[in-house]
Amino acid sequence: MDNTIGASLAAQALVDMGIDYIFTLSGGHITPIYQYLENTPVKLFDTRSEQAAVFMAEAYGRTMRRPGVAMVTAGPGFTNALTPIANARLANSPILLISGCVGLESKEKLDLQDMNQLPVIEPMVKKALVCHKPERIPEFVDMAYRTAISGRPGPVYLELPVDVLNSEVPEEGVKRNHTMPNTRAVDRRGALELVNMISRAQKPVIIAGSGAWYGDASTELTRFVEKTGIPAFTSGMGRGTIPDTHELCFESSLAIRPGAALYANTNADLVILLGTRLSLYYIFGDIFKKDAKIVQVDVVPEEIGRNRTVDLGIVSDASLFMAECNAIVDEKALSGGLKNRFASWVQELRDAEKDSKAEAKKDWENDAVPIHPMRLAREVDRFMDREDDIVVADGGDTQVWMGLTRTIRKPGHYLDSGLYGCLAVGLPYANAAKLMNPDKRVCLITGDGSIGFNFMEFETSIRKGLPIVVVISNDLGWGMIRHSQELRIGHPIKEGTYIGEVDYHKLVEALGGKGMKVERPQDIRSALEEAFASGTTTCINVLTDPTTISPGSVALANLGSYKAE
Repeated sequence: MDNTIGASLAAQALVDMGIDYIFTLSGGHITPIYQYLENTPVKLFDTRSEQAAVFMAEAYGRTMRRPGVAMVTAGPGFTNALTPIANARLANSPILLISGCVGLESKEKLDLQDMNQLPVIEPMVKKALVCHKPERIPEFVDMAYRTAISGRPGPVYLELPVDVLNSEVPEEGVKRNHTMPNTRAVDRRGALELVNMISRAQKPVIIAGSGAWYGDASTELTRFVEKTGIPAFTSGMGRGTIPDTHELCFESSLAIRPGAALYANTNADLVILLGTRLSLYYIFGDIFKKDAKIVQVDVVPEEIGRNRTVDLGIVSDASLFMAECNAIVDEKALSGGLKNRFASWVQELRDAEKDSKAEAKKDWENDAVPIHPMRLAREVDRFMDREDDIVVADGGDTQVWMGLTRTIRKPGHYLDSGLYGCLAVGLPYANAAKLMNPDKRVCLITGDGSIGFNFMEFETSIRKGLPIVVVISNDLGWGMIRHSQELRIGHPIKEGTYIGEVDYHKLVEALGGKGMKVERPQDIRSALEEAFASGTTTCINVLTDPTTISPGSVALANLGSYKAE
């Protein structure tokens, strides 16, 4: 009778799953799996911190639309992974996090790095699993992987105690499951009702969110918009599912963005939410008119109706639902009539967009020194003008400025932290994007505060031959907090808001990359040209105006309430 080892079963299950990369930092409790992954098709990608490894897995999951896999060791390795898991939960990013832990026989003996990990992470993930029997490891890997990607994507946790990994079991007792369920469903009755509601509407809008991206709805969504003439907005990972350059796409649905979003959100009489949630970004549903009809399409039933009563709730896959709507529009021969019906509404939005962008032009084209951060964002946007260019945004104010500016031509090509508002995602996201897309230009724009969290991932980028370009908006500190304090209490508190001028570009040079410093707006483009031409990881340290207040800072200042004494 042949025997096998638990760690070998874990490694083989990952190979059988078709995993190409595992993002990781080594440790004693996961070394057994490392051992059996040697000389397999699975590549171990090592980072300088567990946090960065899990952020890379998250970026992989978001852009590839299949679970990114991260592996960390017990105790501090596990706790370092918690922040990106929380970020993934709110962003619906598919991740499989595998963690080692102290052996079952050593629990409560004060063994090295022992902690009760399961109850810590369980509220943060779609499902948390611990495998206590080595022969069942392949079953648990299969279960964890398919849970991460089925229905609404999200993070899943799998814990493998080190003595379970090292245990020997008979081969004949091992079950090797490999199932990928098809959870796609469509609601034809709901599609028919939606088309009827559209026929009665005067000012409809469609907002496509992350569900449209994960559901691969780009083609059917674009066809639907073109058939009906309904103006479209996008949000989250849905950005680009209909390109910003499309004549019926009015870019981001965020009301603070220059454009037509605020006007549309506050004037629409029918709002179609396709795979997006009524979160803070829509004032929890209150931004829309009280008498506006709300239609919400989501793969998760319990999401429908969160924060506001909806008039039509539809549990459906985004792409199949859009295809059904397109078929009904064709059957009823409604296309021409609907486009004529909504032409004046579309023109209203174009006028609103023109007026709003005219107001923003003074910031986008500002020639002042220190550089206005929105001018910096504009220069990055203008330079990164190829359809396949990938832009990553990180930081507080910096992420806001880029979100107000970025033109997205293709889905899956813009990444930021999302609703969790998590700093430190930038370098791991950019490294992952370049790893998966070696022939595409990848640019990270980040704040000087956020760059400090995972700064040594510059070294990862250089060591691994991933030539990304990093633009730091250096306003000398934690700008969003500093400005929100100014607005709320009349002055910033120096401790915790002020960093000072740091030569980040020289630090990157010391690591073996290229560094540049920019102090005038006229020099930003030439710096970007030189950086990308260099073919090496480059840091462009841009001194930006520390007094400029973003809409994000204003929003933060209005959170909660307290009075200055």
